[in-house]
Amino acid sequence: MALVVAGTGSSFAAAQIFCCHDESGKQVCGDILPTACYGRAYRELGQSGRTAKVVEAPLTAEERAARAAEAKLRQERERVENEQKRRDQALLNTYGSEKDIEVMRSRTLGDLDTAIKAAEERIVEIRKHRQKFENEAEFYKKRRLPAEIAKGLRDADYEIRAQESVIDSKRKDQQAVSLKYNEDLRRFRDILTRAAAERR
Repeated sequence: MALVVAGTGSSFAAAQIFCCHDESGKQVCGDILPTACYGRAYRELGQSGRTAKVVEAPLTAEERAARAAEAKLRQERERVENEQKRRDQALLNTYGSEKDIEVMRSRTLGDLDTAIKAAEERIVEIRKHRQKFENEAEFYKKRRLPAEIAKGLRDADYEIRAQESVIDSKRKDQQAVSLKYNEDLRRFRDILTRAAAERR
């Protein structure tokens, strides 16, 4: 049985009544779900005529896609927030104060400086050693160099290039370290600022 009624306050003898609005906006009710309510939002009314349950209309393909996109965006936001919280906590576990960050920066940069100086000193030694082969090579300007002298020059050049590569790498590390500790310091201050604001 399906009925078209104007109001919502009628009493129904049946234990359960389903009501919705059809295409024309009229309210349609029945003791079973009227066909006009298929694919639409509807209400289930109890014996008192009061709404016992509201069932939303099925989502369209576009609405389902929008819901999925919203859910994906929400999950991504939660992932980013959780990752940020993890990183913030790791930062607080590593440093107790801004001074700790500056001490670590100075220590790390100092280690890199030491490595660079060691490589530079090694280059000086290699060049001194190479000079001996250069002096010997002076006697063979118009002749083929003996294998030992040629090898000595090649080995020295190879090791100089290797040490220069070490220096270049360490200098890049210095830049990266400076950026890292600048970012750590910025984040540390930001965490403390946010924590202070939350306590107010």
